[in-house]
Amino acid sequence: MRKKEHTLSLRLCVSYLKNNKKSFVVLLLLFLLSLVWWFSLPSPLFSDPTSTVIESRTGELLGAHIAEDGQWRFPDVEAVPEKYKTCLLTFEDRYFYFHPGFNPVSLGRALIQNIRNGRVVSGGSTITMQLIRLSRKGKARTVSQKLIELSLAIRAEISFSKDELLQLYASNAPFGGNVVGLDAAAWRYFGRNAADLSWSESAMLAVLPNAPSLIYPGKKNNLLLQKRNRLLDLLYENGELDETTLELAKLEPLPEKVYALPQVAPHLMNRVLTEHNGERVITTIDGDLQQHVNDLVRQHLVKLRANEIHNAAVLVLNAASGEALAYVGNSPDVAEGKHGEQVDIIGAPRSSGSILKPFLFAAMQDDGRILPHTLVADVPTQIGGFSPQNFNLSYEGAVPASKALFKSLNIPVVRMLRDYGVERFYSLLKDLHFSTLNRPADHYGLSLILGGAEVNLWDLAGAYSSMARLLIHYEENDGRSFKDDFRQPSYLPAVYSDEEALTNSISAGASWLTMEALVQVNRPDEESGWESFSSSRQVAWKTGTSFGFRDGWAVGLDRNFVVAVWCGNADGEGRPGLTGTSAAAPLMFDVFNLLPAGKWFTQPVDEMEQVPVCATSGHRVGPYCEQTDSVWIMQKGLTTSACPYHRLVHLDPTGQFQVTSKCLSVDEMKHQSWFVLPPAMEWYYKQRNPFYRSLPPFMSGCSEEVQAVMEMIYPRENNQVFVPVQLDGTPGQVILEAAHASSESIVYWHLDEQYLGQTSGLHQMPVHPQPGVHRVTLIDDQGNVFQLRLQVAAKD
Repeated sequence: MRKKEHTLSLRLCVSYLKNNKKSFVVLLLLFLLSLVWWFSLPSPLFSDPTSTVIESRTGELLGAHIAEDGQWRFPDVEAVPEKYKTCLLTFEDRYFYFHPGFNPVSLGRALIQNIRNGRVVSGGSTITMQLIRLSRKGKARTVSQKLIELSLAIRAEISFSKDELLQLYASNAPFGGNVVGLDAAAWRYFGRNAADLSWSESAMLAVLPNAPSLIYPGKKNNLLLQKRNRLLDLLYENGELDETTLELAKLEPLPEKVYALPQVAPHLMNRVLTEHNGERVITTIDGDLQQHVNDLVRQHLVKLRANEIHNAAVLVLNAASGEALAYVGNSPDVAEGKHGEQVDIIGAPRSSGSILKPFLFAAMQDDGRILPHTLVADVPTQIGGFSPQNFNLSYEGAVPASKALFKSLNIPVVRMLRDYGVERFYSLLKDLHFSTLNRPADHYGLSLILGGAEVNLWDLAGAYSSMARLLIHYEENDGRSFKDDFRQPSYLPAVYSDEEALTNSISAGASWLTMEALVQVNRPDEESGWESFSSSRQVAWKTGTSFGFRDGWAVGLDRNFVVAVWCGNADGEGRPGLTGTSAAAPLMFDVFNLLPAGKWFTQPVDEMEQVPVCATSGHRVGPYCEQTDSVWIMQKGLTTSACPYHRLVHLDPTGQFQVTSKCLSVDEMKHQSWFVLPPAMEWYYKQRNPFYRSLPPFMSGCSEEVQAVMEMIYPRENNQVFVPVQLDGTPGQVILEAAHASSESIVYWHLDEQYLGQTSGLHQMPVHPQPGVHRVTLIDDQGNVFQLRLQVAAKD
């Protein structure tokens, strides 16, 4: 039954089509035409390249770059200013909000006027029709084209709201020359935002797209002036202006010149060009701060250029968010570019110098390998052919780890890195988002901590701000931190995850201990004049200087801000005296003076333990430590050993000699705690610490196990030396160096069975050994013997 019904229906349809063939064709054509009309509107309506525009966090224009087709065409405006909208609608299309895309009355009036004059004197186009004409790129103004524009205008009214159509028109209307769009015109002709234009300026820009060739900045243009004033009169008649405003508006002159667009952050502009070409980018930059930092960089470069230092960069971050508040990638005046002023140093890899040392200090606190003030050896050191030197080429013998950090001593930190492990530290730096470490860890070796790797100011400021952010979140969130606390900075507003982190690259406690070390007032010897940088506000700061005086770094932070500074020459030329403190630190502190001071970091006590430590050695208290301090340490620090330098010594009743039970009864002995360093450390330590007391000698007739009163300084760890070959092909010499606990002792040197000579005071001996294995023997005037197996390898 159902099959019969379907067959009947099909027959009826066929019969209907045979009898109404023409109607069917008409309906089909209408359907196809409707389909073509519906899809006739291009999407997007405009595909022209646009200028790249950057704005501050409050909407101020920081800079713009011309579009790829040579036009100043800003990306579409988000809203049309009310004054300009009023002027435009009054001049072009008073019934814009009421018609469906065309105005029959206006078209009829235009047709009559054109017939009477025998030529086209009026178009009768609405703003929507003009918008369509602009999008069709100068099609001929014929009747047929006008009909197409009318059809597309109706279609556009369906796809866009009235306000969207106004925005498209204001963004793409021609304003003379290579200026397209309201925003670009406001800046090019009046030097300010379109929202800040006066009635006179808005009126001029409203009439200009109607005849864009009328604009001649700086020259008399009576026709443009008349058109502007007629529009102002019309605004007065419509009640938009009062009489006083009208008269004042007419007195305003036409533009006197074409303004250059602001270039407040030219290096950020170049970065945005690469990452967001053709977009309008609302950045996190504080416009006023950017201007002030620009001025400071100019001022400091005047002084630095006296020493042929031509480049400087400053990055200011919000510590909590990591957002860039000021971005000065180089000299703000890049016009001439004689000295690479156009190079954005903020993203350029440069040798790090000592600027990475705080991260190693924090890592070793977390690892429990050292406590904040644990003594670290500062003696001549050679590790696998690598011989680090302190900046001042001197040694302190032994120095607290915190002091080694804020005095930026190289040798103690290299020894710390050896203990911690290069691979582990390299991995930590990767976790801190240092993007320029593009070679394996063993390529850098121990030089990684002294400038053997390149970093950039962007990553560096991000790593320091991550430590600050960790402490801020720890305080604000009851000990919680978040997965993306450690991240690179950003010049774009962003929302970050609030997912809790289970582990962190660096703990809050270690970060706090590092900040406390860096806030100390003592500074490295090369940083003469640091006292002038001290202020009432607390700033944790660190400097760095690369080999050859090519890069001067300074990074400072408090709870609110991070300020990172680089000074040097973009071409890598070094200059005598170019150090982090002399060049970069003064600029850094001047920038801090622009910023409001805030409170200091809150100590994360939940992650830490307060323990007694030896006041002299910084180690946990041992049985013979007499003076103690109470110090906050990481919980892993509880596993460190007790003080190894304090020991109980047995003296005669006068206290002048050491004794043993073999020469004096225990009842007659005087037992005393004594601070004793190994010979090499002692040799240098007592030169800087006059209160250090060497152990007294043993009383005559008292025997004692051999005491380590001598120690070899070079060579040390692997007892291997390389003998250089001189230009004439003969082997060169090697300088062996030793330390003795007594400054008055004489040391007699022997190589194998050969006597070399004696030394006193400074124990150095030149030797000319042949390649192979040798034995070095040292005997002092008290009969103490020290022997060393020496491996000699020839080196071309």
